[in-house]
Amino acid sequence: MLRGLEIRDMLLIDRLDLDFQSGLNVLTGETGAGKSILLDALGFVLGWRGRAELVRQGAETGEVTAEFDLPEGHAARAVLEEAGIDAEDGLLLRRVNTREGRKTAWVNDRRASGEVLRRLSETLVELHGQHDDRGLLNPRGHRRLLDSFAGADAALDAARRAWRARSDARRAAEAARARLAEVQAEEEFLRHAAGELDALAPEAGEEAALDVRRRQMQAAERVREDVARALQALGGEGAEGLAADAARWLDGAAAGLEGALDTAMETLERARNELALAEQEVAGALDALDIDPGELERTEERLFAIRGLARKHGVLADDLAGFAEDLRTKLAQLDAGAADIEALDAQVSQADAAYDRAAGALSDLRREAAGRLDAAMAAELAPLKMERAVFATTIEQGEPGPEGRDLVAFTVATNPGAPPGPLDRIASGGELSRFLLALKVCLTRDASGMTLIFDEIDRGVGGATADAVGRRLAQLSGEAQVLVVTHSPQVAALGAHHWRVEKSVADGMTTSRVVPLDHDERVDEIARMLAGDIVTEEARGAARALLGSAAAA
Repeated sequence: MLRGLEIRDMLLIDRLDLDFQSGLNVLTGETGAGKSILLDALGFVLGWRGRAELVRQGAETGEVTAEFDLPEGHAARAVLEEAGIDAEDGLLLRRVNTREGRKTAWVNDRRASGEVLRRLSETLVELHGQHDDRGLLNPRGHRRLLDSFAGADAALDAARRAWRARSDARRAAEAARARLAEVQAEEEFLRHAAGELDALAPEAGEEAALDVRRRQMQAAERVREDVARALQALGGEGAEGLAADAARWLDGAAAGLEGALDTAMETLERARNELALAEQEVAGALDALDIDPGELERTEERLFAIRGLARKHGVLADDLAGFAEDLRTKLAQLDAGAADIEALDAQVSQADAAYDRAAGALSDLRREAAGRLDAAMAAELAPLKMERAVFATTIEQGEPGPEGRDLVAFTVATNPGAPPGPLDRIASGGELSRFLLALKVCLTRDASGMTLIFDEIDRGVGGATADAVGRRLAQLSGEAQVLVVTHSPQVAALGAHHWRVEKSVADGMTTSRVVPLDHDERVDEIARMLAGDIVTEEARGAARALLGSAAAA
């Protein structure tokens, strides 16, 4: 509910503080007094698109602040939570406009964008009038309104879940077909490449090991001859044989030298032992260098084959084994693809059937609710002096979607036998106002927690019809706060709270102000609405009668 509205330096208003109440709030005033300025200011703070120049002449900035009650469970709380703004018991919106057109907004003292304001406004305020393009005249919202009237939340949830399951199943089947088509397009390559890799069977790290072994074998061919010569030099015909001869000769001479050769002989013995050890090691190395020429050839062939396949497929040699596994996986998909697609198609058929059932149940609920809404509208139109008009909710089949496949439109025929058509094209101004009011009365279930604004919705009607309009507005105000801008004394008399919009000129400056009226002031204002510029006692008497009748209702 709109609790308060503060306006500073906007259009013709220099300073205005309004405290609104629950029930039916009535704003009256002479044509041109500035009643539409209040709606412009409220629309500005709610983020609606409107006039470009709003700042009052002579002021640098204009500002509007709106305060709303925000009970637990109100739809605005979800918008605040998504925007990261604390939801308090009250909601305070403030928006400033500079003369250059720069706009800044705050929600509960947090900076907010115009988009956040507009999303909040959808949960706070509905504006209805003869040029309404946001609410009941917008065909895109008719299905939502019918669903609300039908209480179709559970059926809608079921349809949305079935639609998601259907979409997921179709995407899975399409993706499987795309994968299969991609694999089929390269089947010949896959089978050839997988065969090559399977025949070679490369392993991770094998290329490096083969390269080391190849270099060892190539080096062995170059050094084997030198190692053999070294072994020959160390053996019996070389150093070892000469050392043995020296030892034998020294041993024969040592007896006559009384120990002079003992140290030399001991050293020579140690040398002979070291030579024997060196000969053993060199012989072992020579055996190791005894390379099979066929092994070198085989090693080189495998090494070159691995490197060639790596270049061919654009992968590292160590990644060939993983690449081969990928090829085998694709071939397995190819071989099993038809069976997989058949299973996925079966899931699509099941999901389609589930969606058809959910959408069908939703359509049945909508058709039943459409009949009830049409009957309720017929009952509402009669007191509004439109008993000959026919309101009909049409439901046609459209493209399937998450909320079913129904196209819903509200149509009217204002004269018997005339073809029905859209609300805004068939009805005249006064008729349209009454259609919208009757429809809103029937859809009050959708107005919980909302402030409903009716901008001269009673234009073009008078007398008993205007009284019926006022009583419907009063009835509607029992479910939601209602603000009505009116020129009808019958409607004004039924208001629970009454304000008069006045325009004055002082020092060459035109300003508008809004004055709350007490009982006597209401009598004068309604008398003015009845009589015009000259208010007579007879007009006052008629005004008192209207107020008395409204109080007794």
